[in-house]
Amino acid sequence: MKTCDFICPVEATIKLIGGKYKAVILWHLMSGTLRYNELHKCMPKATDKMLTQQLRELEKDGLINRTVYPVVPPKTEYSLTDFGKTLTPILDELCNWGKEYLENNQ
Repeated sequence: MKTCDFICPVEATIKLIGGKYKAVILWHLMSGTLRYNELHKCMPKATDKMLTQQLRELEKDGLINRTVYPVVPPKTEYSLTDFGKTLTPILDELCNWGKEYLENNQ
């Protein structure tokens, strides 16, 4: 989908960060580089297939870097790209909204 195919800016944003775990992955990577297993521990309900799919889409969209080290056992690390880091204020606000929501609905 080309950028000109979007009717509004929110649609473009949701295209990039919408997905079962994309925003959560990005949120955890804001604190620094993580290995696959570290990410999976942050999202224990995510299946390997779903987590892998979400990571691939984020990488394809240029939001995260994937670095594979040629060692045994394999070592793969994920980090935010400069483009991905531009989502920090949005993710911070999502977190703030979520905290307020949880406090008011318990």
